Amino acid sequence: MPQAHESIYRDLYQPAVIIGACFAAVALVLSIFLIFQHLRLYTKPTEQKWVVAVVFMVPVYATESILSLWNPKLSLACDILRNCYEAFALYSFGSYLVACLGGERRVVELLENQSGKLLNKPLVEGTDENHTEPHWSLRNFFLRPCILGKHLLNIEKFGLVQYMILKTVCAFLALVLEIFGVYGNGKFKWYYGYPYMAVVLNFSQMWALYCLVQFYNVTHERLQPIRPLAKFISFKAIVFATWWQGVGIALLCAFGVLPKEERLQTGLQDFLICIEMAIAAVAHMFVFSTAPYHYIWAYEYGKVTTETTKTKLKLEESDTPTVFERKETQVKAPGTSVTESVQDIVVDGGQRVVKDVVLTINQAIGPVEKGVEKGVTKIHETFHQRTEGSESGDQEVDEQVEMNLTRETHLDP
Repeated sequence: MPQAHESIYRDLYQPAVIIGACFAAVALVLSIFLIFQHLRLYTKPTEQKWVVAVVFMVPVYATESILSLWNPKLSLACDILRNCYEAFALYSFGSYLVACLGGERRVVELLENQSGKLLNKPLVEGTDENHTEPHWSLRNFFLRPCILGKHLLNIEKFGLVQYMILKTVCAFLALVLEIFGVYGNGKFKWYYGYPYMAVVLNFSQMWALYCLVQFYNVTHERLQPIRPLAKFISFKAIVFATWWQGVGIALLCAFGVLPKEERLQTGLQDFLICIEMAIAAVAHMFVFSTAPYHYIWAYEYGKVTTETTKTKLKLEESDTPTVFERKETQVKAPGTSVTESVQDIVVDGGQRVVKDVVLTINQAIGPVEKGVEKGVTKIHETFHQRTEGSESGDQEVDEQVEMNLTRETHLDP
């Protein structure tokens, strides 16, 4: 059987590499062209920095997949990089939706207003003490996310960032386990690390996607101008399909439907991703088009200057020269060159990611620190009470001994 599998792999290897390379080339050309258009027409930085990050997912996937297909020895390294960028792209898509709504401050106001209307909350604080405040609970998040207000944004950010952190940590952990020979990529056996990491990452990804879906359900009406459904489906299909595709291939190999050959398994996954990235690149040309960014909102992103040109023309029939005026309005937009747009994406986008990661870690560690602090405080209080009790007991004993000695002294004469 192993020889038959080797023969199948050898026969399919070269045609698969050629076909996969063609699809990967299509994906690279279309995606790089679209990214360059956004960099050249960088008129709305708050949105386009995240659009570029999302679209860049296609060339990353296509490049790593064709490299892994061409040289199976690079499959693990390529898979690690692909997984890390997948998590970052999911975070970028969530940030893009927030930017399209006007930024975090505007989103908080929107969510609070919507929550206040549903809960009959008065506009002026303190006018009615009996109104119901938005209450954070898992039940409300699953059933009525619209009443959570600003908490919904925090949950959405936490869900996306936790997946980005876990995905990155698990990717490098897989590399360490592979060095020691206990990773077992695609093998569902208890002594390998792959099945445990697959369960953890599956739960983390499902939670991140569900948080994004809940946020979308609450804000989809405000997002209608950017056609959110098409963007959401195109992006979710890449993240969700590629992950479950890999798990599905591993399960088929585990149950014997496909040959239990690691090179065949990873090669099939890489080949399918090359084809899917070409389809995704075509979809992105329409879904993340640069058409909305051809016009500049001058009051928000640039400076308007009006230049007036006067020309005097003397007619033969008249001694008085005629003056013609021509006004030209120019809009100066910051960061419209490719160099400045790349710098803004790398620097400002990187700072935003680091800030959200630190905030998420603090939110995760905060309850633990409070619990530990509360436990230590309780121990100190208990110890203090026992110490005071023992001291008072000793004092009572001393007083009783002194009283007995006094009585004995009086009785001696």
